[in-house]
Amino acid sequence: MTYDRLVCANCAAPITEGRCPVCRANRERLQQQGPFGGLSPVALLTLLVVLIAALALLAAHQTA
Repeated sequence: MTYDRLVCANCAAPITEGRCPVCRANRERLQQQGPFGGLSPVALLTLLVVLIAALALLAAHQTA
C-alpha cells in the first residue's frame, strides 16, 4: 500500500496533505523508508532467497 491512501488518526485527513504535525511526521518517515520500507522482513527474506536461487541457476547454466 502506498502512503497516499493512508489516513491520519489524528485529523482524519490523508497524510499526503500534511494538515497536522502527525501527518507531516508520518509522511516524512514513509518517504525516508524507500521502496523496500513497506515490506515485511519475511517478504524481504523471500526476495533474497529467490534472488540467490536465480543467481545459482544462472551460474549452473553457464558452467554446463
